[in-house]
Amino acid sequence: MALSASGWDCLRAGDTCSSDDTCSPRLRTLRQCVAGDGSVKLGPGARNQCENAMTALLSTPLHGCQCKRGMKKEKNCLSIYWSLHQSVLHGLSLVESYPYEPEERGSDYVRLASIAAGEWASCHYECFTASAFSSTVGRGNGRVNYTRRSILTTVNRCLDAAKACNIDETCQKIRTEYVSACIQPSARSGPCNRPRCNKALRKFFDRVPPDYTHELLFCPCTDTACAERRRQTIVPSCSYEDKDKPNCLAQLRICKADYVCRSRWAQFQYDCQPSDLSASGCKQENYGACLLAYTGLIGSTITPNYLDNSTSNVGPWCSCAASGNHREQCNDFLTFFHDNICLIIYGLSFGPMTFDLEGSNSRSPMFAFQSSLKLQVRFISNFICSFLGTMSTKFLHSFEKFRFLNF
Repeated sequence: MALSASGWDCLRAGDTCSSDDTCSPRLRTLRQCVAGDGSVKLGPGARNQCENAMTALLSTPLHGCQCKRGMKKEKNCLSIYWSLHQSVLHGLSLVESYPYEPEERGSDYVRLASIAAGEWASCHYECFTASAFSSTVGRGNGRVNYTRRSILTTVNRCLDAAKACNIDETCQKIRTEYVSACIQPSARSGPCNRPRCNKALRKFFDRVPPDYTHELLFCPCTDTACAERRRQTIVPSCSYEDKDKPNCLAQLRICKADYVCRSRWAQFQYDCQPSDLSASGCKQENYGACLLAYTGLIGSTITPNYLDNSTSNVGPWCSCAASGNHREQCNDFLTFFHDNICLIIYGLSFGPMTFDLEGSNSRSPMFAFQSSLKLQVRFISNFICSFLGTMSTKFLHSFEKFRFLNF
């Protein structure tokens, strides 16, 4: 078999391996190693067989293969990925890489600017009033200060985001689907069918462009009504909240037992990993990837959401009570959400920001360019949304659905 090259997805790599007389038995052996008690299934020499199989597979396209988020047969693809990247047998685990291909569909601010400018051309600047404000978020060690600059308008930004989604056919259709799924009572499970709701939410965040999903989920708010609307984006009464908060580590164990959830968690850890060695405080310095990784967790057993109406308080619906000797591990899990500087500067303070190193005038040109462009686009698009928002959208079949989608 040919040596792995970038671009191999694990399904194709698995098919190639299965058709190869040398690779196929090694892959079967490794899958037995990671499925339950491999040592019993393989006999006394199980460990050596597993080690030899894994070493041999490192020179095939299986090593370095990845999957695409939301792809068909995503779970099958990820099962192949994890067969090679994680073994239940001590000493066989590889250093985990990230399971998903880099997303090509980053927020297309240039395209949005072009569309917005075309719609706005007949109007005058004076018909839209705005004022600027800034706020600062400091790193714990005081080494880096982040300044967020945004535009306050007479229009609710979260309401703008909902109107923009309703104008886009794909966004409106899939959003209506998940709201319907999440508010429909279930005879078996009570107020709603949570599995069905979560499945619909995953479809929304996987298939709708982040231009819309990020604006809905990370829209900046300066008042309680706006913040509550933002918190309600994922219909938390069905997808998120419960009567009691389960233990976080128990939820994480359930997550890791599922290939998709385990992969989304691994991707989130990779793309939103804080680092003291990075100028921005975020190791990968890729805000688009971090936000996508965050939304990838929605609809899973560790779904994150706003815990209240504040901008920076997010996390899964769980607690570290009854963690016993694993309390520190549990706290570390929650800290990845509560105190993650990547989320603070990229998502929870969604909007143009710049950062300065103390004692230095160093800046990131690309970061500043993206921030400036986003600021201009939002200024234009806010006006368009406020105008088009007065136009009627498709009639919704129930008051509850209408309330979630338009107010």
